[in-house]
Amino acid sequence: MYLILKLVHLAGVVLFLGNIIVGVFWKNHADRSGNTTVMANTIDGIIAADRIFTIPGILLLLAGGIGAAIAGKYSILGTGWILWALVALILAGLAFGPLSRTQRQLSLAAHTGNIDEYERLSKGWNFWGSVALLLPIVAFVLMILKPANLPALHG
Repeated sequence: MYLILKLVHLAGVVLFLGNIIVGVFWKNHADRSGNTTVMANTIDGIIAADRIFTIPGILLLLAGGIGAAIAGKYSILGTGWILWALVALILAGLAFGPLSRTQRQLSLAAHTGNIDEYERLSKGWNFWGSVALLLPIVAFVLMILKPANLPALHG
């Protein structure tokens, strides 16, 4: 059971992290074109991909990860690398609120051809997108390296 849950967890990681990385690539690629039609189409694709890949990826990641921890008899809050990986994912999740809002605004700006507004909004997207990407990478590193010296909650 542990290995099946670990497989589900890793499938979620691939969907979640892969889609975030690819989204950043395609947005930057579209922005370099300067073509608002391309930009609008790309940001709309990123929004759709978040619904299709990122959100299900998060659900698989959490269900598989928590299930594997329980099946493997790991203390979720008492194992530092699990605890801090969860903290990183929670903080990344909080960044998705402003990121998602900004994506919808970017779509509107691109569809209306308002390049100045699009460029202004892109700065916020770049910030929140960096937070939403870097924190899951931190969680990924923690889950792979499993540093033994991280503080955890014991109780």
